[in-house]
Amino acid sequence: MLEAAGRNANAIAARPGEGWGLHRMTPASRLNGANGIRTGADGRIYVAQVAGSKVSAIDVDSGAIETISPNGGGIVGPDDLAFDEAGNLYCTEITKGRVSMMTPSGDYRVIHGDIPVANPITYHQGRLIAGELRIGGRIMELDRNGGPPRVIFEGVPMANAFEVGPDGKLYFPAQGANEIWRIGLDGGEPEVVAKDLGVPDSVKFHPDGSIISTQVYSGQVLKIDPRTGTKTVLADIGPGLDNVAFVNGRTFVSHINGSITEIVAPGQTRPLVEKGLQWPLGLAVDAHGHVLVADGGFTYLLRPGEPLQLAGMLFSPGFPGWVRDVAASGPDEWIVTTANGDVARWNPAAATSEVLAGGYDRLMGVAVAPGGVVFAEFGTGKVHAVEGGTLAELAAGLDRPMGVAVSGDGTVYVAESGAGRVVKLVGGRKEVVLDGLSRPEGLAIAGGTIFVADPGGNALVCCDLAGGGREVVASDLPMGGPGGLQPVQLGGVGDMCGPMNTFTGVAVAPDGTVYLSADAEGSVLAFRRL
Repeated sequence: MLEAAGRNANAIAARPGEGWGLHRMTPASRLNGANGIRTGADGRIYVAQVAGSKVSAIDVDSGAIETISPNGGGIVGPDDLAFDEAGNLYCTEITKGRVSMMTPSGDYRVIHGDIPVANPITYHQGRLIAGELRIGGRIMELDRNGGPPRVIFEGVPMANAFEVGPDGKLYFPAQGANEIWRIGLDGGEPEVVAKDLGVPDSVKFHPDGSIISTQVYSGQVLKIDPRTGTKTVLADIGPGLDNVAFVNGRTFVSHINGSITEIVAPGQTRPLVEKGLQWPLGLAVDAHGHVLVADGGFTYLLRPGEPLQLAGMLFSPGFPGWVRDVAASGPDEWIVTTANGDVARWNPAAATSEVLAGGYDRLMGVAVAPGGVVFAEFGTGKVHAVEGGTLAELAAGLDRPMGVAVSGDGTVYVAESGAGRVVKLVGGRKEVVLDGLSRPEGLAIAGGTIFVADPGGNALVCCDLAGGGREVVASDLPMGGPGGLQPVQLGGVGDMCGPMNTFTGVAVAPDGTVYLSADAEGSVLAFRRL
């Protein structure tokens, strides 16, 4: 048995099939990433989690985490959050382009639904202010009763987490300018407060009146004098920082990877919540047994016996984009599908990527085939191949294709998640290989056996391609949503990222170890025959 853990702690324990053993290769994550954070009236830190469509509250002394708005609740993809004096929670929903409210009794309603790439939000003396993380974006005061918004300023180069300062002006990161600006709440021309930063994505005011600002690119947390713009480094935590909150004078910062860190003193930090995987998605294993883990905007290398090592992220040179599935194609070289609809060859060490094919509708699985690459297009129900720059359509009319795999003889196998089956493509026709599944996604083939991740049934199954029977490798696995439901599927983020659909990956190492993305708990699991 594998006891439930992390953000999936209240679920049932996973059970290996007869003759199989399983264990975690990475710890279960406690959060689905960590974006905006805000201190509540109860002294807890509330965390917006885009990846998990969830809001959680954390006790900063005990570390206990409580889900406030769950995946599947009335808030979708929350990026930032704020409270009013009545305890109402307001969240920007970045993929929906709107602001929603949750009352203390748990009722939801949309406050305003026309805020493309909605990101920053704050509440000040009866005024609810939100902004857009896009070039030329707006900052607006919202009418909580549904009236039209009042534009405070239009033309911000990507506004991010902001706050009203002691002088009554709104201070905000102009992320595209790499500066911090301020403006009066009644409008006017903004002033530059600080420049030449590390791409700021939050501005919050410490009780001592100084600005504390996270830098998403450099990974630094800066203390800035709002009068002079003078800055000092409080901590260097690593690229991907997101936001800041204070509890009784204590400073906490969030990281997109799900960690919450307290800055105890300049240069001194302690973890409140350890980092983890947000999703995870596709997996691939190279000839050396190294596993590449796709985690959307981050990718990691996993070597047996070692912690996760960052391979690349959205701010890394040459990174191909938000990665969904991966396939090994050579030494330190990977083929990936992205949320932007591209198939790309990526070399992390050389910091280069090359688009092999693009413009597709929700690409899912990818596999290396003799002489080329095969990939599934979920949005159109097609499977394509690219070989030497030439594109070919291998099949159409598939029911929500997800994973693809290629056997030693070049036969292509596809998981039809909508039909609950795995088929092989023979001369343009489909032949059923395995049916009766719930929602098959990732596929992998090794030694004449096909492995199928079925998050709809919370199971990993395998089948001998020579005609052998089905075998359950493990059941009650922490993947997908509760009871096999599909997690909330997120849209894109403006022109920065396409739809962030989930994908449950599976891969097999040369030594026969099978790896699986356990997205419900945010870990990678390993299975071996006993």
